[in-house]
Amino acid sequence: MERSHIIFTGGSGLLGTAFQKIEPEILYPSSADFDILNYDRMQMYAEAAGCEMIIHAAADTNVLGIQLDPINALEVNIMGTANVVKLCESLQADLIYISSDYVFKGDRGDYKEGDELLPFNRYGWSKLGGECAVRMYNRGLIVRTSFGPLEFPHQKAFVDQWTSKITVTKFASYLSMLIDKRIRGVLHIAGERKTVMEYAQSVNPARQFGELSIKEIVLPLPTDTSLNSDDWDEGRIDCKLGVSE
Repeated sequence: MERSHIIFTGGSGLLGTAFQKIEPEILYPSSADFDILNYDRMQMYAEAAGCEMIIHAAADTNVLGIQLDPINALEVNIMGTANVVKLCESLQADLIYISSDYVFKGDRGDYKEGDELLPFNRYGWSKLGGECAVRMYNRGLIVRTSFGPLEFPHQKAFVDQWTSKITVTKFASYLSMLIDKRIRGVLHIAGERKTVMEYAQSVNPARQFGELSIKEIVLPLPTDTSLNSDDWDEGRIDCKLGVSE
């Protein structure tokens, strides 16, 4: 697929910034040029670009803020995603939607693509709302993942919360491979199950982190949202990429 016919939403975010280094020819419009809450403006931009695919990564990811006031997430994560799906339907364009491990209950981990969806908090519900919109479209792919920056951004890390988070650089490399595969449905892309503390130490082995428990946090957090990515891993794609953690 011609990269100049692909639109990436959320280009100024963590993933978008990393992805532009790998796929510089893709279109990364500003929110002013491609406002996902303004369908007519989106349509005008997409038609002028000859859009054949949208990678939808734009989202409100402020977990605490959403828990306190869900309105922006309701608009951006649910209504905005519905607009993107509607646009893809009108253009018959492929869609890759970046979702989250937080769509699961988070009580046991090792979640497979077909497991029961029951978000633990409002952020998770907003991402599941986006998934529901994408499920209405037969040319959509939902990618559930969890990624973080190359430097762990906090001084403390949870010792009693489990994740399968990978670095944004690694996920961006995997996402690039999906463009030409034209996969439909739902796919998990994740790393090995580990505590947040273990993840922090894996990306910053020279740093010392203070221990933190999710019981100390007022914000409701799931215990274990680790993803089972066997369908992805068994393709042995990760070893072909040659990217490091």
